[in-house]
Amino acid sequence: MKFIADFHIHSKYSRATSKDMDFETISQWAKWKGITLLGTGDFTHPLWLSEIKRKLKPIGNGLFSFSKVNYILSTEICNIFNANSKTKKIHTMVFAPSIQVAEKINKELSRYCDLTSDGRPIIPLPLKNTIEIVFSASKDCVVVPCHIWTPHFSLFGANSGFDTFEECFEEYSRNIFAVETGLSSDPQMNWEVQILNNIALISNSDAHSPSKIGRECNVFDTELSYKGIFDAIKSFDPQKFLYTIEFFPQEGKYYLDGHRNCKVSLMPKESKKTKNKCPKCGNPLTIGVLNRIENLKKTNANKKNLPPKARIPYKNLIPLIEIISEAFDKDVDSAFVKDLYLKTIFSCGNEFDILLEKDFAFLSQNLHPLVVEGIKRVRGGQVKIECGYDGVYGKIKIFDKYERENFQRQPKLF
Repeated sequence: MKFIADFHIHSKYSRATSKDMDFETISQWAKWKGITLLGTGDFTHPLWLSEIKRKLKPIGNGLFSFSKVNYILSTEICNIFNANSKTKKIHTMVFAPSIQVAEKINKELSRYCDLTSDGRPIIPLPLKNTIEIVFSASKDCVVVPCHIWTPHFSLFGANSGFDTFEECFEEYSRNIFAVETGLSSDPQMNWEVQILNNIALISNSDAHSPSKIGRECNVFDTELSYKGIFDAIKSFDPQKFLYTIEFFPQEGKYYLDGHRNCKVSLMPKESKKTKNKCPKCGNPLTIGVLNRIENLKKTNANKKNLPPKARIPYKNLIPLIEIISEAFDKDVDSAFVKDLYLKTIFSCGNEFDILLEKDFAFLSQNLHPLVVEGIKRVRGGQVKIECGYDGVYGKIKIFDKYERENFQRQPKLF
């Protein structure tokens, strides 16, 4: 069965998350997007787990269903701890095969923190000890490091990360078979780092609001079950794990080095010249993903690593609502853009069908020429991006002013 999965989202109980992140709204957006499977997110939060138990129907294969959308039990955990006299801050995703297992994990974690305080709890334990709790609950649990390159709260982050899996996970390194690449990197960048040769790369939205679901996700053609999904990821079989859908990484908010307060962004070679200091104020730069990958690539260049397994393909996309926003030079949150997005979905099918599958003859009969041209350019990678840095998202440009004016003279079908 072919399907799209986004494993990493949050509920309304996570900090800085929309109050609309409930199952009713999430499921509606999943259908508009064309997503078959979502992670529940936040199963460590007692109130959200209560909603999971009350609203989701088990379908007998480690998955659950609500309003014709499938769910897999997932949560994100933040570990803050000391290692080698340094403070480490790491986010990991945990998957559980059943409610009973999730409850076991929650019971143990509640000994170390107040799980009601945040949907993504902060655990003051070394990550190794947290993973021990997870695998003690069930050997079928899965742990995946989140957004592994971002400067803060990640496995390889410049500010608080490690240089190897073994430093972080110790004897549990052998249990880590996949990592989440994050919005500021794509598979091509990760393939440059030899220590990832035998690690599967997955991509997820980390959505904090419903419209962000699926901005990165995974496409499978395999059995729709807990075991089937993770077997497909482990297999590196491009007939089962078809491809990932990615941001253009330059749009991610930690792609380049920079200092947000001074509006300074630098390529790695430029940061080296300034000794990683802001050229305007002299404060330390936030070292971005591109720089960190280059450094770790050099660090591990002479180490013996296994040859790479088959590489799962990927496609860079821009969400449809952002294409519409750019096409008409309107704010993405404006009523005009939201209205046109829904009209597009209702007339042409779900978002991923439109972005990936529908032919241009069909789209041209149903959509404004600006939107059709935007989709065509995104499929071909013909976009201009002002790169993100230090927590500032990059800015995508598909059209210039004169192109918009030219296309807007053409007939409108809406």
